[in-house]
Amino acid sequence: MNFLHVAPHGAYYSVRELKKLGARIEGEGVIVERTAKIACGVLLSGPCIVSGKTEIGAGAAVLPFSHIKDSALGAGAVVRASTIESSFVGANSSVGPYAFLRGGARVGENCRVGDFVEIKNSSLGAGSKAAHHAYIGDAAVGKDVNIGCGVVFANYDGKVKSETVVEDGCFIGCNCNIVAPVRIGRGAYVAAGTTLTCDLAPLGFCVGRVHEKMIPLGAEGRYKNG
Repeated sequence: MNFLHVAPHGAYYSVRELKKLGARIEGEGVIVERTAKIACGVLLSGPCIVSGKTEIGAGAAVLPFSHIKDSALGAGAVVRASTIESSFVGANSSVGPYAFLRGGARVGENCRVGDFVEIKNSSLGAGSKAAHHAYIGDAAVGKDVNIGCGVVFANYDGKVKSETVVEDGCFIGCNCNIVAPVRIGRGAYVAAGTTLTCDLAPLGFCVGRVHEKMIPLGAEGRYKNG
């Protein structure tokens, strides 16, 4: 990559300098510290902040209401209205809106990290996706893994933070709790609504739902409209 000049912390590029050096600027409020390295062709759409020792690859886009700090974005990556701190996002991956990557999160190439997803001290392999409303903490997630809406990696028991391993090609359905430490084997399937507390073998299927109990007219008197 051909990066811009690096200057001491606290100094900022002007919009004129950014355009002259090949960045595309849209809107107002684009703030870029000179400690950042930005390749030619990067789109910066304000308001946004790029700070610290950040590196942004060619063709990447930082869209409004994003803050990228001490992180790296690969070529073609797109960040929408999200915060990324001390993390890495691979080429052609998308983050946001309203996602939060921190504490050494590493997202591989061609991944999707959607709205209200938080990733902390975890890795996502190439092609994996967590489309919305998930927490991934202290986990090593393989390639081509689907993490459904409402999935929580329960990494902390009040005393110790433990790791989860999810191998390639797994499917984790909506509203699952993955209670660390566990290993989910290659190609395994965790059905929606499951709380997983032990290892799941490769190609294994786990469903852990409580069976419904139906009471005819049981709602009567339980609510003001009942």
